[in-house]
Parts: sequence; C-alpha cells; structure tokens
Amino acid sequence: MLVGRTQIRTCDPRTVRAMSTLSEVGDRDGWRCWLCDEAVDPDSSVNSDRGPSVDAGEQPKKGKKGGSTGVERLAHRSCNTGKGKVAPVVPWGKDLFVVDPAPIVATVDRMRSKGGREVVARCPAQQEADAAGAWLLDRLSRLAPDLTFGVRVDPGGGQYLLVLTSGAS
Repeated sequence: MLVGRTQIRTCDPRTVRAMSTLSEVGDRDGWRCWLCDEAVDPDSSVNSDRGPSVDAGEQPKKGKKGGSTGVERLAHRSCNTGKGKVAPVVPWGKDLFVVDPAPIVATVDRMRSKGGREVVARCPAQQEADAAGAWLLDRLSRLAPDLTFGVRVDPGGGQYLLVLTSGAS
C-alpha cells in the first residue's frame, strides 16, 4: 500500500510467529546448550563463540510427519552456527563405554514420529549399560523435554543392549 511517497508493507498475521527473548529461552532451558549440553553463560557477549544464542529450530517439512518441532532452544553461538546446513550431532558422554552408539538426534526424531523402541548402543558389561542408560535418560530430558523415554538393558550374546523406549512400549 502506498501512503504519500512511503510504501508500507503489511504482513499476513497468520505467517508471523511469536519469538521468545534470549532470557526466556535461557531460563526455560536452564542455561544449557541443547547441542553440547554444556553451561551457557547468560552474561557472556552474544558475539562470543561461547555466548548465548537462540536456535529457532527447523520447521517441519511440508507433507512430512514428525521431524523437528520448530521449538526455540538455547545454544552456544558456535554450536548454533556450526550446525548450519549440517544435521546437528549430539555426542554421547566421553566417559561412557558404548559400542555402535546410535545418533541421538536422529533417534529422537524417529521416536517422536513413531514411538516404540530402538536399540541405541551395546555395552560389554551390565554396569556400563546401566551408566549409559542413566546418562541417556538425563540427556534426553533436556534434549526432548516434550517426550517421555524409558531405558531397558537386555543381556544377550555376551553383551548388553541398551534399548530406548517411548510411547506405549
């Protein structure tokens, strides 16, 4: 629309989504980066690599079920910009003894859309499997707080399978 010599652009209110402030997202996420799970200093400069930023998340693809929810999450600036067009990777704990660990983000996306159960790692001993299961549940409580997960350890073939469950399983 033209008013005098100034053009005013109007926006369709159905396409505008409310954005949260950095402090709202930080308080909700406990000032922890959703990608690396390390503390984010709320007083650090937003221009610093380890400074706070809001990751707007990916919008679900048109016609696709599940996938990312588009929920804003707190991330270090370097973690947020580092993922760019590459799928984010959430590493398993460095002190865990797991073999063939499943990619955590992809597993959560599958569990979000399908539920059920999935083998996520193998461990050589019951003690390591229990520790990995406790770590995974703690990590997923921050990564996907909207989902409810359980962990089961199944012995078999001289190893222990770490099974992640979601939904009615």
